[in-house]
Amino acid sequence: MGQSLVKNYIHIVFSTKNREPLILPKYEAELYSYVAGICSNYECQPIKIGGYYDHVHVLCMLSKKVALMNFVKEIKRESSLWMKTKDESLMHFYWQDGYGGFSVSPNDVEKVSTYITNQHEHHSRHTFQDEYRKILEKYRVEYDERYVWD
Repeated sequence: MGQSLVKNYIHIVFSTKNREPLILPKYEAELYSYVAGICSNYECQPIKIGGYYDHVHVLCMLSKKVALMNFVKEIKRESSLWMKTKDESLMHFYWQDGYGGFSVSPNDVEKVSTYITNQHEHHSRHTFQDEYRKILEKYRVEYDERYVWD
C-alpha cells in the first residue's frame, strides 16, 4: 500500500494536580484555545476542548505522526507553563501525572463534543472522580483505584 490513511478520533481527559480547582473562569476559554493551538501544532485537529475547574477534556483527531503519550505530555507541559504566566497564584500550577485516552467512533464524535460542551452543567451534579470512573467503565478500562488519583 503506497499511502497511509488514518482517522483516529481520541478523547483525552486529565485533571489538575490533586484536582485543585485552578482553571478559573477568567482563564478557562483562553486555556482551551491555547490547548487547541497546541493540538494544531502537532497536526492533531482539535474538535472540542472543555472541562471544569479541575480537569480538561480534549477531543481531537490524533495525527498519524505522533504517539498519544508524547502528545499528551506536550499538551500538559506547554499548557502548564502557559498557565503559570497568567497569575502569580498559578505559579504552582501542575497537571496530574496520568491521563485517560479513549478512541471515539466517528459516529460518536458529535455526542462526545456535546458532552464536553456541557461540562459545567454536568459537574453541578457529579464530581470529576465520579465522571472519570464512569468513563473508565464505559470504555471497559481495568484500573486500580489506589493509582488513578495523584
